[in-house]
Amino acid sequence: MTERSRQTVVMLGTAQTLAFASTYYLPAVLAVPMAGDLGVSPPVVFSAFSLAMLVSAPLGPWTGRAIDRHGGHLVLPVTSLVFAAGLASLALAKGPWSLFAAWAVMGLAMGSGLYEAAFAALVRIYGDASRNAITGITLVAGFASTVGWPLSAWMEAHWGWRGACAGWAAAHLLVGLPLNAALPSRRHPTSRLTVAEPMAAGAPPSDRPGKLPVGGAGNGSALALAAVFAIAWFVSTAMATHLPQLLQMAGLGVAAAVSVGALVGPAQVAGRLAEYGLLRHLNPLLSARLAAAAHPVGALAVLFSSVPLLGILAPVFVVFHGAGNGILTIAKGTLPLALFGPAAYGARLGLIMTPARFAQALAPPLFGLALERWGTGALWITTLLGLLSLLLLLSISSRRGEH
Repeated sequence: MTERSRQTVVMLGTAQTLAFASTYYLPAVLAVPMAGDLGVSPPVVFSAFSLAMLVSAPLGPWTGRAIDRHGGHLVLPVTSLVFAAGLASLALAKGPWSLFAAWAVMGLAMGSGLYEAAFAALVRIYGDASRNAITGITLVAGFASTVGWPLSAWMEAHWGWRGACAGWAAAHLLVGLPLNAALPSRRHPTSRLTVAEPMAAGAPPSDRPGKLPVGGAGNGSALALAAVFAIAWFVSTAMATHLPQLLQMAGLGVAAAVSVGALVGPAQVAGRLAEYGLLRHLNPLLSARLAAAAHPVGALAVLFSSVPLLGILAPVFVVFHGAGNGILTIAKGTLPLALFGPAAYGARLGLIMTPARFAQALAPPLFGLALERWGTGALWITTLLGLLSLLLLLSISSRRGEH
């Protein structure tokens, strides 16, 4: 990467760190004091958070198309304002209705201002050469929980939960807004046409860069990717919500389950570093296949382990799961680029990721019910889903144009 592209990665990665820290990682610290003050139970707060994820689900294609047309330097500052408005509304909430309304506003921001939007902004600027920049963004923002949880806890301890929400709102205005507005405005030549713009004059159907993939083969790969990422996001959200409980059901003590579960974060960063180093020389489809296999391999080790071996195999499972999840986070940006090219990238990525957002919202309650009914046997669900994901990736050609 050039010096200018590194600056872009740092700016956008910092803005993404702020966005994730003040949304996805907010309830873990503030749900209990928020619930106590508003007179509701913590599950109600998490239900409001699930509403935000549902609201965010259909916004990806619209945001991606807007970035394709106008650029991240114009679209992402608007999302900074929406983030700030949602957090300010949350700070002013007086009861359940205003709580859910505030999280609905947050959902608007989450659907238009997180990774997919950042990836679309990078591809509009750098075209096919965006892979390293996309990886760099995920490396920086991979520390969102590391930064966000302590800051939220500190603000809550000094200012209360309302002051913490107001503090995050101010951070979006003072930090996120100027960083997003400072993104390069240039557009890479290969990303010029968007879905709604005219086709290149005289171009044959297979060379129309402004069109989403059409026909059975192209739609087949796009649908396969949508299913792959829906599975990945269901599994990752289910594990993020229930992993300590799952490990306790498998036979670990409370302290051991928490300690082993904490390996997910470092493993995700390690997976992303591997993608930036060793795996960047491979086709993104090959690294995605390796990542998709990681969770099932680790899960099978736990499912077939005896209690004496659990102390060894449980950390192996968590590390495999975390590393695979870290690489798949990058793959959702690099795979559509490798398979379909940079033209109309934002709109296409938004469409592909829409099912994943719905799956993410449904994962906590559905996997929680499975744990209640089958205990550690619920891990067979994520194992089989992971194997299905691998089969879908194996069905996709690694060469652009053969999908």
